[in-house]
Amino acid sequence: MTTPAGSGAGSVWQQQGYAPANPRWLLRGDVGLDGTYGDEVLLARCVEIDGLFVDLPPRARERFTLVGCVPDGALADLLDRVPAEAPGTDRSWLGNVAITEPPPSPDRSPSWMGEDLGDVVVLGHRPSRTVPEAVDIDLDGFVHVYDRTDAVVRPGDVPGFVLLGGDQTAYGTCRDVGGVFRAQAPPLVPRVRLLGCRPQAPLLAALDAVGQATTASLRRRRIRAEAHTITADGSAHRVIDAVVSGTVGSAEPSRFGGGLLDVTVDSDPREPLPVGVLDILTHWHHGPPVQKNMWSDHCRELRHQWVMVALAHQSVARDRPAGTTYDLDGRYVTDIEGFYCALGEAINGPGGYFGCNLDAFVDCLRGSFGASTPFRLVWHDSAVARDHLVAGYDRRRLAPAVTVECLLGIFADHDVEIDLR
Repeated sequence: MTTPAGSGAGSVWQQQGYAPANPRWLLRGDVGLDGTYGDEVLLARCVEIDGLFVDLPPRARERFTLVGCVPDGALADLLDRVPAEAPGTDRSWLGNVAITEPPPSPDRSPSWMGEDLGDVVVLGHRPSRTVPEAVDIDLDGFVHVYDRTDAVVRPGDVPGFVLLGGDQTAYGTCRDVGGVFRAQAPPLVPRVRLLGCRPQAPLLAALDAVGQATTASLRRRRIRAEAHTITADGSAHRVIDAVVSGTVGSAEPSRFGGGLLDVTVDSDPREPLPVGVLDILTHWHHGPPVQKNMWSDHCRELRHQWVMVALAHQSVARDRPAGTTYDLDGRYVTDIEGFYCALGEAINGPGGYFGCNLDAFVDCLRGSFGASTPFRLVWHDSAVARDHLVAGYDRRRLAPAVTVECLLGIFADHDVEIDLR
């Protein structure tokens, strides 16, 4: 039986009681580039989708050069200490750096929103070869992008760049920046295969265009579809960020038989979801999880994915009355993702959702996610969070860490009484 790349998922699905050719996935989306079909159009049902869930190596650090830089503030202070501060190590760590255009004239709006670099470390500096009395500075870190394959477009007609720290303090200026701007990366997973696929009319139209060499046929073979998992009762739930996007390349009879096809899609650049999402989805196959803390053994990334699956499956009918008391099991709140998992279950039971980031958390406190404020939250074993959610830099989020004090402040702003135990 063919399974998603690297997942060993066949046995997981078989343990959930699937027959070999039962459809496990439903695809809804668009085929073609002419707007004929909408995002909710049914495209296919499939037994498996190979290449949608793949574990990638950690994202590699990137190298940048500030060319013709006149440093200021913390950047200037750090350069005064290099090499004494061990360039390329945490002792020469700078944090986040925003690269923006110089302030425009009063009669002109900014033409470029800028780019952000995260977890920046100074590697070294030297006199600039192109700008007198300036320096060229080598850095490494990460460009803030939604997807590691994203292009970073160089702005036009910008004579130079302004550098700002994470708190918007001045870090200086530079004539140019190397290593930041780049083209779209190639696909990390070159193709996705829809195995045991029963295509519907829009996808059949795309398959009819396979082998034709015209521009119009290429457009007709374009697909962008969101994957939904089919649960035991036959209902379908979207898997957030699980998207099949690319060009339909071929089809052949499937080993699953029954007139099914195996359809190959040449992928657009995008990051796949981690393989562990497949295991998370099994906990919802027969309905919501029945026990709390089933997420507790997961790493931070999979804890985040747990919350995203909870969001996709949420079915809160109405908020419970103001004044309700909720109990948060804090034994496994060792990171901010664990807080969202535990809070979702405190409010809405096992597998519940009540935010996946700070903005979503605040939205949930405004209502329509299971609880009306004011309410009371009893936070058991809060010392675990006190020990882990501390000030510093969060290298997963490329941002200042979310602390317990920050969370308590948000609760207080929304009239939530917290009982720390």
